[in-house]
Amino acid sequence: MNIAEMLALIAVGYVLKRLIRSEKPFDYLRILVNDILLAFFVFGNVASKDLNYLLSIKTVFLYVFLIIGISLSTSYLYGCFVLKNDPWAGALMVLSVYPNTAALGFPIASLFLDDITPAILYSTTNSMIVIPIVTFIAAHYSSGGASVRASFLKAFKFPPTVANLFALALVIGGVHLPTQILEPVKTVGWLSIPLLIIYFGSRITLRAFNLRKLFEVGTFRIAIPFAFVFLTLHWARPEVFYSVLVEASMPPAIAANAILAQYRLKAEEAISVTFVLTLFVIVLFPVLRLVL
Repeated sequence: MNIAEMLALIAVGYVLKRLIRSEKPFDYLRILVNDILLAFFVFGNVASKDLNYLLSIKTVFLYVFLIIGISLSTSYLYGCFVLKNDPWAGALMVLSVYPNTAALGFPIASLFLDDITPAILYSTTNSMIVIPIVTFIAAHYSSGGASVRASFLKAFKFPPTVANLFALALVIGGVHLPTQILEPVKTVGWLSIPLLIIYFGSRITLRAFNLRKLFEVGTFRIAIPFAFVFLTLHWARPEVFYSVLVEASMPPAIAANAILAQYRLKAEEAISVTFVLTLFVIVLFPVLRLVL
């Protein structure tokens, strides 16, 4: 999916929301994407790999963990010392940790590279790790500081989390599902990407837009990861450097907003910030392509 197609789908969702006043169709769309299609997408992509494949990622694999750790720790500390009991702290952590590495990351990576395989590896690995983390965070903060046990139980009710862990167990156990099973699962799962984008377009509103929140998410999700990768990975091969630089610096994923909506955790504010940051990144990287 290229950038033009993505923008067109966002526009479709925005127009549909203006034509259909009822929230029910969009609630059904969210449930379809979150509880069914996204689970297929996660399972198909993770289960199709093997352990040697995951271990061969090397630098790309290492940077997935580094970026998640940096974004998670810095946003968590900021929430503890600045936001304190504000539920936005949980939403900020979700948005900071979960980047849009596929629907937006792939077309932008293709601006720099002919072969975006490393970007795909980053995205797959990132999704495998991030989904349980952000689901737990959303479940925990949405319940007003529930116990860790209660938050974990709530998080594990999210089907993509279960699909992710099941697929990972198969990979670690050396179980290889036949292509006849995986390919249909992956095909159905990929429908989650355009439908997520349409859902995102239907949620667009600047009513809850807050400039401070824009800078907060932009700092922890884009600026800090970009600076870290740029300063520490410039020595790597171009296909590794540009793939990691792009994927690590993407704005929050549309799926992150859907998860926040699922748990009723500052979703309206998150969507307005995500929309602005998405437009910013769409402009930023083509400009960088001309400069670098």
